Amino acid sequence: MAASANHAANGGAGNGELPYAGRDHVIIFPFMAKGHTLPLLHFATELSVHHRSLRVTLVTTPANLAFARRRLPGSVHLVVLPFPSLQPPLLPAGVESTDALPSMSLYPAFLRATALLREPFAEFMASLSSSPPLVVVSDFFLGFTHGVAADAGVRRVVFHGMSCFSMAICKLLPVSPPAGVEHGAGGGSPFHVSGMPENVMITAEDIPYSVAKFTDMDDPVTRFLIDNVFQSDVRSWGILVNSFAALDGDYVAPVEAFYEQGARAWLVGPLLPAAGETPERDEENDDPEGCLAWLDERAARPGSVVYVSFGTQAHVADEQLDELARGLVQSGHPFLWAVRSNTWSPPVDVGPDQGRIVRGWVPQRGVLAHESVGGFVSHCGWNSALESLAAGKPVLAWPMIAEQHLNARHIVDIVGTGVRVDSGGGAAVVGRAEVEEKIRMLMDAGGEAAQRMRARAAWARRAAMSAVSDGGTSRVALQKLVGELQRSYDDVVIKVG
Repeated sequence: MAASANHAANGGAGNGELPYAGRDHVIIFPFMAKGHTLPLLHFATELSVHHRSLRVTLVTTPANLAFARRRLPGSVHLVVLPFPSLQPPLLPAGVESTDALPSMSLYPAFLRATALLREPFAEFMASLSSSPPLVVVSDFFLGFTHGVAADAGVRRVVFHGMSCFSMAICKLLPVSPPAGVEHGAGGGSPFHVSGMPENVMITAEDIPYSVAKFTDMDDPVTRFLIDNVFQSDVRSWGILVNSFAALDGDYVAPVEAFYEQGARAWLVGPLLPAAGETPERDEENDDPEGCLAWLDERAARPGSVVYVSFGTQAHVADEQLDELARGLVQSGHPFLWAVRSNTWSPPVDVGPDQGRIVRGWVPQRGVLAHESVGGFVSHCGWNSALESLAAGKPVLAWPMIAEQHLNARHIVDIVGTGVRVDSGGGAAVVGRAEVEEKIRMLMDAGGEAAQRMRARAAWARRAAMSAVSDGGTSRVALQKLVGELQRSYDDVVIKVG
C-alpha cells in the first residue's frame, strides 16, 4: 500500500478538535539503517504477538520492503512511502539504506533525502484522520514525524537504537564538556561524565564523533541534527529503549532529564524475537553458508570457537583484516569469521578445522547461542552487544564508529562481560600480537579474571531472559506503555495543531 496524495489534511470533528477514545493502532517508522531497523521490526513483532488487540503498521520504502516483509508476521501491516530523490540526483537509484551507500561521504545527502519523507508521511497520517492511531513510534533521525504526529493529535515515542548508558553520555557531554579533552585522542586519563553515576569513567577515545562535532555548524551532519532532529526529540511523549532494567536502570534518570513534559524512558528489550514469534520465512534464521552445521562438528569442545563480526556499517581496511587473520591463527582457537569485503583474501592458509571465513549471510543469534561458541569479537554495535549478553557470551570489544566505544566501555568496565582491544585511538592498525593476546584472554577460561568474566556473562543472560519473560521488567514495561497511552486518550479531547 502506498500513501495517497489525495487525502484531506484534516478530518474528523470540527473546530480543530478530535475525540480519541478507543485507539488501537500503532504506527512504527524505522530509520533506513539495518542497526536501527531490526530492533523496530522485532518491536513490531512483539506488539503483534503479545498485544493482539492492537493493529500494527510499519512504514518503509520500496527498496527496504522485502527486508522488512521477511522478518515480520503477516499480522503486521506494511505501508510503503516513495523514497525521495534530491535534485540534482546525489544518491544512486535504489539506495535507500545506509549500508547500501557506495561511500559514507554520501551520508549527509542520505539524511537530507529522508527528511523529504515528511510530505508522504503526512499524507498517510491524514488518511487515518477518521480513526487516529494510538501512537507513532519513530526513529530519532526522523524528526519530522513528531510534527506530523502532533498535527494529527497523536503522541510520538522516539527510538534511538542506543542503550540508556550511551544515550545519557551523548546528551550530557555537550552540556558539560570535559576541559582539555580532545575527541579520539589515544590514551589519556579517564574522566567522570557530570550527571552520570560516580563509577562511570570514560576516555577521549570513547567520545562519538557526532558528539565532538556538536558545536561545529560547518559539519553537515551536525547541521542536519540541529535543523531537523534535536527539538523534535526532546518534545517526544516517551522514549523507547532496546535494553532492560538490570543492565541500564541506573542511567534512566539522566536520559529522562533531557526531555520535556515528563517524558519517560520505556526499557522493553532485548528486542530479539523469541521462538514462535517470527514468520515462517525469517532470513535471520537462514543459514545458507552452513555456519551452524560447521559449529555442530565442533560440539565436542564446547566454548572452543571464536565468532568474529564487525557488523554491516564499519569499513575495515585490508591491512587490518590481514593482522586480524594472523592473530586469529596464532591464538590457536578455531574461529568463524563474517567478512564484509568481497575482495580481501586472507594472508595465511586457513584450514577447515582451524577456521571458517564467511562472506554471505550469517545467522548471528543462532551462532552466538551455539554451545561451540565461547566468545565474540565484535564492533559493539548495540544490537550485537545485546545479542552477546542475551546469549551469555563474553566479548572482545573492538569498537569503530558512532557510540560503539561507549558500548564497549559499558560492557567491559561496568557489566564486566568482556575485554577490550587497544585500538590506539582508532587510527592505528591493531597488530597480530595484540589480537592473539586478547583472544587468549577472551577464550582461555583458566584464570580468575576469565572465570569472573564468564560468570558475569552468565548473569547477563539470565537477567536478559528474565526481563522479557512473563512478569519480567521489559514485558511489564511494554504492557504499562500501551496501557498508559490508551488511558491518556480515554474520554479526553486533544487540540489539533
